[in-house]
Amino acid sequence: MDRLEAMSVLLAVVEEGSLSGASRRLRAPLATVSRKVADLERHLRTQLLVRTSRRVQVTDAGRLYVEAARRILEQVEQAERDAAGEYSALRGELEVTAPITFGRTHVLPITIDFLKAQPEIDIRLLLNDRQVNMVEEHVDVAVRIGHLVDSDLRATKVGEVRRVAAASPDYLSSRGTPAAPGDLPAHDGITFRGFKTAPEWRYRGDNPGWTAEPRKRLAVNSTESAVAAAAAGLGVVRVLSYQIEQELQSGALALILEKFEPEPLPVSLVYPEASLRPQKVRAFLDWIAPRLRARL
Repeated sequence: MDRLEAMSVLLAVVEEGSLSGASRRLRAPLATVSRKVADLERHLRTQLLVRTSRRVQVTDAGRLYVEAARRILEQVEQAERDAAGEYSALRGELEVTAPITFGRTHVLPITIDFLKAQPEIDIRLLLNDRQVNMVEEHVDVAVRIGHLVDSDLRATKVGEVRRVAAASPDYLSSRGTPAAPGDLPAHDGITFRGFKTAPEWRYRGDNPGWTAEPRKRLAVNSTESAVAAAAAGLGVVRVLSYQIEQELQSGALALILEKFEPEPLPVSLVYPEASLRPQKVRAFLDWIAPRLRARL
C-alpha cells in the first residue's frame, strides 16, 4: 500500500464530504477510492470514517489521523518544491483561481501572456464562483472580489468593481426607465438561485426605503443566463460591472440607477502568508498585479 497516496485519498474524501465527491475530484473510480480508504483502515486497525448513503463522518481517531496526514503531505510537497528549485528558479506549477466571468475576461489573457514569457512555469487556472480554501486546496494565488476577512492571507488590491443594475433598451423603451429604487417594484427582474451569496438590491447610503427590487420574473443559477435574459428584454438584472462589459459596449444593455449604486467592491490578489515565497509565485504576482490594475 502506498501510504502517501492513501493519505491523499483520505484527505480528499474528508474535504469533499463523501466518497463520490473525492472520486470526482481525483478523477478516480469510486471503488478505487473506497478500497484505498479501507486498506488504510486495515493497516491502522482502526475506523477512520463512518460511511452513510450520502456523506461520511470522521471518527475521533480519524480526525487525529487526518490532521497528521495533512501535515505530512504538506511537508512532502514542500520538500519536493525545494528539491525542484522552485525557490531559486522560475519553474514549476502554479495553482490560480478566480471568479468565472472575471477570470475569463481579465485573468486568462494575462495568464496566457505570462506563460508565453515563462516557458518553464505551468498554471492550473480554476475559474469558479465558489471561494476556495487556499491552504487546504493548495492554491498559490486567488483573485477575490469583495472585502476580505481571512487574516491568515496576504492581499494586494488591484482595483474595484461596481454593483450595477441594467436592462435592455427595448425593455426600457416599453416599460420606462426607473428614476429611483422605489420604482423597481413596478418592473420585472431576473434574480439568482443556487449561489451562496446572490447580488443584493442595496443602494448608496443604505436608505431603509431603498431595499426595493423588481418583481422576480425569472430566477437562474448562472450569471451568464441572467445577463442573456436581460439582454433579451425580459427585465432588470443586478450584477457586477465586469459581468456585462461586452453587453454595455454593444448596446445590448444600458445601466440604470447609477447615482444610487452602492460603494464599489475591491478586487484583490490573495496569497497565503509565507516567510519564503517561491520564485514562480513572486513572478506571477509581479506580472499580473500591474496588468489587472491597468484593465480595471
